[in-house]
Amino acid sequence: MSNSFWLRNVRPYGGDAQDVQIVDGRIGARQPAAGKPVSGPDLDGQGQLLVPSLVESHIHLDKTLWGQPWRPHSAGPNLKARIANERQILRELTSPIAERAGALLEQCIARGSLTLRCHVDADPELGIEHVQAMLELRERYADLVDLEFVTFPQVGLVNRPGVEDLMREALELGVEVVGGLDPCGIDNDPITHLTILFELASRFDRGIDIHLHDGGELGLWQIARIVDFTERYQRQGRVMISHAFCLGMNSWAQVQPLAERLAANRISLMTTAPSDIEIPPFTELLGAGVNVCLGSDGIRDAWTPMGNGDMLERAMLLALRCGMRTDPQICTAFDAASTNGALALGRSDHGVAVGQAANLMLLPAQTLSEAVVSRPLARTVISRGVVVAKDGQLVGSRL
Repeated sequence: MSNSFWLRNVRPYGGDAQDVQIVDGRIGARQPAAGKPVSGPDLDGQGQLLVPSLVESHIHLDKTLWGQPWRPHSAGPNLKARIANERQILRELTSPIAERAGALLEQCIARGSLTLRCHVDADPELGIEHVQAMLELRERYADLVDLEFVTFPQVGLVNRPGVEDLMREALELGVEVVGGLDPCGIDNDPITHLTILFELASRFDRGIDIHLHDGGELGLWQIARIVDFTERYQRQGRVMISHAFCLGMNSWAQVQPLAERLAANRISLMTTAPSDIEIPPFTELLGAGVNVCLGSDGIRDAWTPMGNGDMLERAMLLALRCGMRTDPQICTAFDAASTNGALALGRSDHGVAVGQAANLMLLPAQTLSEAVVSRPLARTVISRGVVVAKDGQLVGSRL
């Protein structure tokens, strides 16, 4: 027997009021709002905005300090110092990964993120423990959220014996994506680094997601090589470059040819919209056909004390960072935190169309741009046709 009910009087993307049928966790029908009294299992949307759920395209759940006593930030000023500081802190922690990661995951779900890509450290000193803990976490929340993992060589790949073996073991355990990190800046051997990544991805038929912090023309050169490898290994549509600060450090005349190659190979970019460094030119890249999505990166961890797991706020930060003021511009920032993330992660059933998964969010706002600007906490989160969070709180914590 099917499980069916109606969301009455909702406004998809701020349009006219509609009644939306949910059948077995999917959108079964949409029709103009009938104005009928709500009865039985049906839900009264009260004229609220209906949008797809949010997508957290880049997060490090395994390293968060969420829910722990406040820890003053202690990292050094550069990338290698931050990595060393993080390793020291992770060695000292006694609280279980599942406790910290689970607390942050519940926060993300309660704020509307129902699809997440999480980078999990491949570090010989830590062993396979982080991967195993995250796989267990995924099983615990499998009915609520789509959680995808990247095996991530935080300490380096070519220059760290044992990391490649750990990454291979993680892929054998079910991790979906092969991760990379600054082929030049960390490993100083970009061709070997990229060869290992693309060989692993080809062998296991996995996606690729590369952290790229290196700036200037060195960063552009690495992006060009990533595109070369994508073409050589035919991984079109399955590669992401995270951060890519270099795209904002060089002129558009230099970037545009690369943007055209990124678009042609369906390589997505992820930005966190940081305030302290250049970011990829969002509007220009969209205009060139490049898919740009949003992530939080680290939240309350050794890298930063900032972040709250709310991708609606991250969309606001992107709009603020890029000087977006008009409603259409602000709506593109929302898409970066939702639709674009789904596309980058290969999720084809994300949206509010008939037949798509009923992963939805109700917001008390007149327009989508108002929702991004105001970020109302009074939101209703629906996962696979079930209300799982209201007013910023998960319905039934699993901690």
